[in-house]
Amino acid sequence: MNPRYVQKKLLTFLAQFPAVVLIGPRQAGKTTLALAEMARRGDAIYLDLELPSAQRQMDDPESFLLAQRNRLVILDEVQRLPELFAVLRGVIDIRRRDGEASGQFLLLGSATGVLLQQASESLAGRLRN
Repeated sequence: MNPRYVQKKLLTFLAQFPAVVLIGPRQAGKTTLALAEMARRGDAIYLDLELPSAQRQMDDPESFLLAQRNRLVILDEVQRLPELFAVLRGVIDIRRRDGEASGQFLLLGSATGVLLQQASESLAGRLRN
């Protein structure tokens, strides 16, 4: 697929939805695309959930995610923490009430079926995949 097309779609979806899920096989360019968006914005935060240090930051995910107000939070390999989806739902709702309607979270993953099912069930009406 054309990388510029994907980037344009990503920007469109981030402008419309509080969470966007980007799923694909390993080494497909998901992280590269996300890091380009992070550089473009300048105020985004990126966590690779394969790293123990990033997982430790998510020991209290609700507090951590709420502290990132008005920033895009990019969570790579999100399938590593499946319990995160229920927390994201509540955090999105809180941030919405505080005026943040879209572009809150970019979730990257490679475990297609499981990830999509978890995200769809927990974040119904809050995400675009």
